[in-house]
Amino acid sequence: MKVHAIVDSLETARVAVAAGATVVQLRAKVPTDEVVARGGGFRELGVTFLVNDDVDAAIALGAHGVHLGQGDPGAERAREAGLLLGRSAVTLEQALVADADYLGVGPVWETPSKEDADPAMGLDGLLEICAAMEVPVIAIGGIDARNAAACIRAGAAGVAVIRAATDPALRRVVDEALAAR
Repeated sequence: MKVHAIVDSLETARVAVAAGATVVQLRAKVPTDEVVARGGGFRELGVTFLVNDDVDAAIALGAHGVHLGQGDPGAERAREAGLLLGRSAVTLEQALVADADYLGVGPVWETPSKEDADPAMGLDGLLEICAAMEVPVIAIGGIDARNAAACIRAGAAGVAVIRAATDPALRRVVDEALAAR
């Protein structure tokens, strides 16, 4: 889960995998049947494939897992289906009670994709959560090749990105930071 690329199309997913993404997460805020239509071919990319917020689509697509926000239903169904379960957390309290195989934690920094989200937690907030968790923590929010190493140094197992998903420099930075631990 070094580089978690959040994408809305197979074309972008392919470019992200070529740039070094180890996980692709299909994020499409559309009905389940449209998510399934968009998700064809993702499983064949050779990396972990997750679906955002839609357990039914994840099952239909044969995805490896699903990522659910704090208020999203479906964790029990995901577990019953044997899916990898990711959850979002913004606070230590949310992280500690999350039923998850990994946590997406953030936003670490301000970002256009999270304009309506909670305020950025910064590296101190990320560090606090990473130190308390036994499951991998994936940092998200305003992350790119310039600041990804700081997230790894704070304890994150990897980073999740949207705008930087196709930047090959990101994977190099993450690998170097993980090797330096």
